[in-house]
Amino acid sequence: TLFVLSSIGDRKTNLTPNLCAHLAGRSYKELYQMSVKDPDTFWGLIAKERLTWSKPFDQVSDCDITSGKISWFLGGQLNVSVNCLDVHVAKHPDRVALIWERDEPATEIKVTYRELLEITCRLANTLKRHGINKGDRVAIYMSVSPIAVAAMLACARIGAVHTVVFAGFSSEALAGRILDAQCKAVITCNQGVRGGRLIDLKPTVDTAVKNCPSVQHVFVAQRTTNPTPMGKVDILLEEAMGRESAECPPEPMESEDMLFMLYTSGSTGQPKGIVHTQAGYLLYSALTHQYVFDYQPGDVFGCVADIGWVTGHSYVVYGPLCNGATTVLFESTPVYPDPVQRLGINQFYGAPTAIRLLLKYDKSWVKKYDRSSLKTLGSVGEPINHEAWEWFYNVVGDGQCPLVDTWWQTETGGVCIAPRPAEEGAEIVPAMAMRPFFGIKPVLMEEKGMPLSGNDVSGALCIAQPWPGMARTIFGDHKRFVDAYFKPYPGHYFTGDGAYRSKEGYYQITGRMDDVINISGHRLGTAEIEDALDEHPAVPETAVIGVSHDVKGEGEIHKLCLSWLVNIDILLVVSLTFSSDLFQIVKRLPKTRSGKIMRRILRKVAMEQTEDLGDVSTLDDPSVVTEVIEAYAHCYTKITY
Repeated sequence: TLFVLSSIGDRKTNLTPNLCAHLAGRSYKELYQMSVKDPDTFWGLIAKERLTWSKPFDQVSDCDITSGKISWFLGGQLNVSVNCLDVHVAKHPDRVALIWERDEPATEIKVTYRELLEITCRLANTLKRHGINKGDRVAIYMSVSPIAVAAMLACARIGAVHTVVFAGFSSEALAGRILDAQCKAVITCNQGVRGGRLIDLKPTVDTAVKNCPSVQHVFVAQRTTNPTPMGKVDILLEEAMGRESAECPPEPMESEDMLFMLYTSGSTGQPKGIVHTQAGYLLYSALTHQYVFDYQPGDVFGCVADIGWVTGHSYVVYGPLCNGATTVLFESTPVYPDPVQRLGINQFYGAPTAIRLLLKYDKSWVKKYDRSSLKTLGSVGEPINHEAWEWFYNVVGDGQCPLVDTWWQTETGGVCIAPRPAEEGAEIVPAMAMRPFFGIKPVLMEEKGMPLSGNDVSGALCIAQPWPGMARTIFGDHKRFVDAYFKPYPGHYFTGDGAYRSKEGYYQITGRMDDVINISGHRLGTAEIEDALDEHPAVPETAVIGVSHDVKGEGEIHKLCLSWLVNIDILLVVSLTFSSDLFQIVKRLPKTRSGKIMRRILRKVAMEQTEDLGDVSTLDDPSVVTEVIEAYAHCYTKITY
């Protein structure tokens, strides 16, 4: 059952897209129709004007979605770092590119576009001097910082392929990714700083590279003044950069050359290296950054994601910098509202998990700060529940800022469904992604693989045609890429998510298809059930999973993370309402560092398959797994029928 939602108007957003001179003056509806009916003309016109090319492309696309063949802007050459740095240095060299909000409060550091270009070139020359060339893979294991951004851009400048590994993964997880990518070098820091804690990064790299014969050099930056042991392959990064020129000629790259790989865990827990290429990814991330969030020149864009995740790639680094924006780097956990006032942030983009964490604080804790600079709020990572949406909109945004609930994936490269852009005066429905972005043609599939027509229907969310920002392959395993994304529904990209198309034609994400629960023939999305449970004031967060049931096919187990003791009678009432088999109360839920709940682990625990949990290196705190296993073993909150 879906909630009856209010509609919210929009008083601040500029909803008339000005994608390029040839498309000026057209409405969102006209532009969207053109993007799906004549994508080559649409994307070709925009790419010619929005990107700086060293050689023009001669063919817009060559795609066969059935075989997973995706190619855009063929024959063209460009360099991503030029589009993110040089073009802006030529126009406004002293504009601030990065604001580094360090872990130490009120000690932010600002880096201009000219300074970032110089750092990038020195780092690029350092890599070249040590034998890193076009096509070589480089692992980046660093916390969020200007030098980490420069490392990404330096790889792009010389044509090397970067794979950023979140600086919190175990040595085993890091080694697995280095081995799979056959990385020639690793760039890291001596330590990271998070929440006032020092985190040793270099020792983790040392352990990882012992089993990685492809690694020839480890470049070590100094985040803190604490000394770190150096080995034969280790190079002090700042010292090496100081000996290099501040100019580095950019390598011309083919549109479909690899830009980066980003490893994401599959449903089996086996990491897969998602490959993104140059021109299409850059164009799509820049365009979505501008029009989903209504970025305007001079705005300060605050995305609180780590660069180890795709959100950090697209909306901390490449999208904002391609648009010449000022982008904020959050080193620590951004659970305090002070930076919004101090840095004058205009767009704030974060995960629902962080918002739910703030719900336990009194409103005055947020409202005592000046948030009048905010123009747009954004949610990313998982469906946002209604309570968190309303709090985010009314408390943080004072009911004045459009709140865009965005849906996308590592594989899509950028936002695919969001409330904006839209027609002038178009409504925003709380907790709903709503409208497809340009070039995105959603299709809902029924169980037998046939498209569902009309509205007020639910099914598997697919996308009917290629778009420039989508992933090209899984590194070293294109068959796995095709099998995972294109075989389940031939002729379509399968997202793995379920969705509901409302009576008005808007899209609401209902959760992962492998999380859909089939009870006595009724298919229930976990996101819908979690949303209802979260409405109870004593329940700040829930995770719902399905397990096999002899009679009903699947039952439900609700994992509740409670901030205080709940009267058991209340819990039973909720349980009976949902006809749930089991409630388990836990102190914490297993989450990744980006805030996503790892339901795969919860399902393994519920099915008593804890000997094979798969890759758990992405967890923020692996000890949570032990807590959940122990809680499950002593769980007596069982409902019988």
